[in-house]
Amino acid sequence: MFDAIRVVEKAPSQIKNLVVGVFAADTSADENARPAFDPATAKVIAAAGGADNAAHAIARPEFEASMGSVIDTFSADGETRIVILGLGKATGLTADTLRFGGGVVGRRLATAKATSVTIELLPAIKVANSAANGAAGNVAGKAGKGAKADASTSISAAVAGSAFGEGLGLIGWVCDEFKGSVTKKKGADGKEKNSRTKLEVFSKDAGFAKGVARGLGLAEAANLCRTLSQTPPNIATTGYMAEQAKKLAKKTGLKFSIFEGEALEKERFTGLINVGKASENKPCLVRLEYRPKDAKKDAKPLVLVGKTMTYDTGGLSLKINNGMVGMKRDKDGGCAVLGAMHAIATVIQPKRPVVALLSIAENSISDEAYRPDDVITYRNGVTVEVTNTDAEGRLVLADALCWACEKENPSAIIDLATLTGGVVVALGSTYCGMFCEDDALRAKVEAASKASGERVWRLPMHQEYRDLMKSPVADIQNSNANRKAHPIQGAAFLSYFVDEKIPWCHLDIAGVHVADSNKGPFVDGPTGWGTRLLAELVDA
Repeated sequence: MFDAIRVVEKAPSQIKNLVVGVFAADTSADENARPAFDPATAKVIAAAGGADNAAHAIARPEFEASMGSVIDTFSADGETRIVILGLGKATGLTADTLRFGGGVVGRRLATAKATSVTIELLPAIKVANSAANGAAGNVAGKAGKGAKADASTSISAAVAGSAFGEGLGLIGWVCDEFKGSVTKKKGADGKEKNSRTKLEVFSKDAGFAKGVARGLGLAEAANLCRTLSQTPPNIATTGYMAEQAKKLAKKTGLKFSIFEGEALEKERFTGLINVGKASENKPCLVRLEYRPKDAKKDAKPLVLVGKTMTYDTGGLSLKINNGMVGMKRDKDGGCAVLGAMHAIATVIQPKRPVVALLSIAENSISDEAYRPDDVITYRNGVTVEVTNTDAEGRLVLADALCWACEKENPSAIIDLATLTGGVVVALGSTYCGMFCEDDALRAKVEAASKASGERVWRLPMHQEYRDLMKSPVADIQNSNANRKAHPIQGAAFLSYFVDEKIPWCHLDIAGVHVADSNKGPFVDGPTGWGTRLLAELVDA
């Protein structure tokens, strides 16, 4: 929707677009109450010459200032567009509200062909902080003597700016490189016409402005993930994905290495070898490393693992009907990890090392294809009976998990994968399925989930589920035919390839990696889910 978005430090000589916030009216005392600007916001609007018009705008019966609602008006001289963002109830303001609002405002500014915007949301945010802390104080008072109000209900200028910047940046995503002459128009000079504008964002509050810049950086990383997800499988082959990782490393200073061909055999990456051997696009395992200059030599890295199936036909257990449509997105776990490494190297820049492992393969069909009934042996000695070649993602992830435990000396491992249709049945598109038995790591992931707005829901991992994966032929099978606890089966399988002493979290993103509706900061298509969560986790 935008050609580019950036934060500027210098205030525009003439405010062309002004964004302010307003809360829904408190109707508990007066059911006819209407939204009203707080004094500080009203002062900002008056300085822009739009006091009367803005007052009339929020008095319209169709505008209730519900979360994400928006209405436009203009200054008296018609020079300044005033975008009024509804923020819902003052006691309910969250970073999610501002992230969604950033997307809504971004849509409006894109429609208006805006080239600059001044954001003045801090007055409203201060009102919300006061209201929320007051409500928390009341709760504490009712709890009895010694109870304290929860200061965490406050939203800082930096956090608010980051969330709003994410919304702006996410809605700014465009991937039209696969459009042809029917869609793309050319000017008289024969060159392609670009109707998208470059947007400059200004806020007089330095903390908010810095937050917006951070949010735009996180959105840029997520948008990289989305573009890779959108790239079709005849272009995004296994080699292409490895090359994108190599380019990212060169651009951002990450270390890059790759295992392919004989190196896969040498390192006994049997999952990748077997799953990928039917395709002319050969499998590989890519390793990226972020290591700050002042990191201690023995510092343990956080290891991020991404399932990167460039296409999944199901193999000999062929998908039926339209089951293959959209399988270009079976690489989205790896895309999210690539996006996260972009954010880590350019925005977060932590003082700890981070390693990314991408298991890259294409699950195809030929006389070389692996079969149901095959038994394969992993580098950690675990033998697997293949019962379903369409449960291939867990087979390639197992290689990376073994390597991470044996070679990386990790502080923790987190893997992301579009692993099961069962998690979509269980949780829909609202939550990602999270499997994590380490209390400390799980708390960190949940905190990152709250910060990023990418929601997770813990699912169980009891020994009975691990027993469900046992095979009468080998140690374990890759899929139990009775389909019990389908999303848990995938996680239970993976647990056999992780050292029980190492904190590990498995995130099944099959239900959340694509948006099926056009609202807030997202359009129909890939969401880049996981990129921002991983970045927030590392930042914390």
